[in-house]
Amino acid sequence: MNQKLGGVLFGLAAFTAWGFLPAYWKQLQAVGPFEILCHRIVWSCIFLGLIICLQRRWEEVGDLVKTPGKLKGLILSGLLIGANWFVYIWAVNSGRVVETSLGYYINPMINVLIGYLLLGETFSRQQFVAVLFALAGVGYSLVSYGSLPLFALTLALSFAFYGYARKKIAAAAIPGLFIETIVLFVPALAYILFKLTIAGSAFMKDPILTFWMIGAGVVTSLPLLWFAAAAKRLNLSTVGILQYLAPSIAFTLGVFVYKEPFTRHNLITFGCIWIGVVLYTGESMVRKKQKTGN
Repeated sequence: MNQKLGGVLFGLAAFTAWGFLPAYWKQLQAVGPFEILCHRIVWSCIFLGLIICLQRRWEEVGDLVKTPGKLKGLILSGLLIGANWFVYIWAVNSGRVVETSLGYYINPMINVLIGYLLLGETFSRQQFVAVLFALAGVGYSLVSYGSLPLFALTLALSFAFYGYARKKIAAAAIPGLFIETIVLFVPALAYILFKLTIAGSAFMKDPILTFWMIGAGVVTSLPLLWFAAAAKRLNLSTVGILQYLAPSIAFTLGVFVYKEPFTRHNLITFGCIWIGVVLYTGESMVRKKQKTGN
């Protein structure tokens, strides 16, 4: 019971932190999204390196680097997570927090599709209906606005394929993310130095912005540590239910704090997605009960 409670608390900490992440990026609105991304990569890499030192896990990192298949996979997943981070920062600081939440509501159902199409997994009837509702929500958005919610779809797809890539690699969360950030470290550092010396940057000039930029590494890595701790203590269905906390917080921030527009068309789009989420979550809970016999 203590282990489960600890897992739930770690999970709540991780998904709450991810939910409030838009509020963090809003502090850096004066900085371009690509520069924010580069600082996020560099400081995450440094922070993760310190964690690996404290946990004495360099041997795990070395094993991953020495295995060509795993290294190639982590290079690919590093590019995917870098793209996801960039689009997320860009969307938040463009006043599209609500759309980012839509992306992470859709994500689990994209995972189901990827499992079906690429991993040979089967749909349950309820999962199939949940995916149909998600597609209906996206389709309605296309019809009502004449365009797709591109930020939401890019976030959902990039994170789903990142998850697929990581699923194919036997790598622990922290060493794996360290290598992913190392892949992007050199170009990110080069861009930061270019901004500092040639193009002009607030980094090291504005103390407050400098603090927020350096802190990007901490807010990226700490929730991952909490998530890893939760995943060790909880079954996947419980983690799957907890994950909706993050987009729910982001949605609340977008509508009630940042006063982003939420029209009748938005309500219909989100309504379809939310029905899909309820069906998907309900199916996960049924499977959990069947496995445990409770």
